[in-house]
Amino acid sequence: MKLLAILRSLLFTAGYVVTTVVWGTLGLLTGWLLPYRARFVYIIVIWTRMVLAWLRLTCGVRHEIHGLEHLPAQPCVVLVRHESTWETLFLQVLFAPQATVIKRELLRIPFFGWAYSMLRPIAIDRSDARGALRSLIRVGKERLDDGAWVLLFPEGTRMAPGEVGRFQRGGAALANAAGCPVVVIAHDAGRRWPARHWIKTPGVIQVEISPPITTIDRSTGEVNAEAESWLRDAMARLYPERAGDSDGKLLAPEEP
Repeated sequence: MKLLAILRSLLFTAGYVVTTVVWGTLGLLTGWLLPYRARFVYIIVIWTRMVLAWLRLTCGVRHEIHGLEHLPAQPCVVLVRHESTWETLFLQVLFAPQATVIKRELLRIPFFGWAYSMLRPIAIDRSDARGALRSLIRVGKERLDDGAWVLLFPEGTRMAPGEVGRFQRGGAALANAAGCPVVVIAHDAGRRWPARHWIKTPGVIQVEISPPITTIDRSTGEVNAEAESWLRDAMARLYPERAGDSDGKLLAPEEP
């Protein structure tokens, strides 16, 4: 079984690399001709749908979504669980157009980074925490006003499956400044595509979407605490076999 998983994962990786290079190059050459919303669909959504379809075909990785009815009619701040590469792909389809908060150096990645720079992400310098927060709030409000969802990974880095890190306050601060709600997304993609592992295992990724968390008459700390609490409860549901210790830390990821 492990040999089959390796072969299927190799096949996926080959297709993923070819698709990224070809579509990234095509997007660089022609994407600038389109208005922003059409450009986002052309460069990102179409490419992402191809990659997710290829992932399902080669590796048998599918997903189910719970709570779609909770999404507001208007774009807002979305705080996303980060434990895989899968969610960075899937969310590009679920929220379009979107502005993702990313490290500035990611835009230097050949082909993909160059094309992605045309999609108006919020690129921040993580070495300057105060400046990064000011930039996040200023540019994030502009993106929300333009009708784009703003996505952040509040834990700051990829976490082990089921383990929840402390939330950074940037997403809640932006939502408070913009006067919009916060939505939190939990998932168990680490079961199928673990962070820093290239071997995928077949199965269904479960995705949960929180009810909107209001920011009206509430402090950034209160909003952030409610969002983190919801994610902890959701991850406990998604990983019931990994009961946490008093610090909320769980076991190491499963080997694929």
